[in-house]
Amino acid sequence: MTNFSFQSSREWWSQRWLDLLDSYRFKKRLERARNYSRQGNVLRIQFEGAKVSARVQGTEVEPYQVLLFLEPFTDEQWQYVIETMSQRAIFAAKLLAGEMPPNIEEVFTLNGLSLFPFTLSEVRSKCSCPDKANPCKHIAAVYYQLGDRFSEDPFVLFQLRGRTKNQIIDALRELRSAHQIANPEPIALQSAPQTSLDANGTSFWHYREPLESNLVVIAPSTSSDVLEILGAIPLSNDLAENADNSSEVVMHYLIAVYQQVAQQAFLVAMNTEAS
Repeated sequence: MTNFSFQSSREWWSQRWLDLLDSYRFKKRLERARNYSRQGNVLRIQFEGAKVSARVQGTEVEPYQVLLFLEPFTDEQWQYVIETMSQRAIFAAKLLAGEMPPNIEEVFTLNGLSLFPFTLSEVRSKCSCPDKANPCKHIAAVYYQLGDRFSEDPFVLFQLRGRTKNQIIDALRELRSAHQIANPEPIALQSAPQTSLDANGTSFWHYREPLESNLVVIAPSTSSDVLEILGAIPLSNDLAENADNSSEVVMHYLIAVYQQVAQQAFLVAMNTEAS
């Protein structure tokens, strides 16, 4: 006999399932179904592929037979869903650990699917009892039982859509292994040994080994400090009388020439061709 216990706080996927049932407008029928669940009238629940079969004890001597199932996804749809799961590390990690990611519905939505049925009419069910209403109290009692099954094993919800826990985990592992083979992790470079510094860090700029000669370039300065130190160029009285500020004009010219020559010398020192 199946034990049924109403939990004060349920996992979100289990609560979503029960909220779907609670949307049923015949509340008295649901109350009788909850009593059936509490009292142990659901004698057996088992999966037959993606379908759930159950035996529920009613008012008759013989238990009633209940069958319940959702529309399963196709093989192609499941392939897209599992590929999307494998591309999201957090989803794959949680599912491989047997946990249901809180936003798992996104994976199905991205592929144009819905993990949960939108309405109660999407859940296909039938019972051998004479009650023509659907869900009858026997079917509804199985609904409540499945709510607890979902809490114990979230993969039961996937099974209603056509994939078992082992099938999903095996497919995820296969896809992730194929991805790792196609995209191997880069080889980590060995880090250089760390050297200790003294308290004030003064030894940081002291090199204990000589540098490679080809790494050292002594570049000439491009500054015109020399001309600035020499100051204004004295010109003869004849040149000075021919143009205003002739000394200043000559100085600007020499500064330009000095900078151009220094730049060319720098390029030669760096072994670089001028553009």
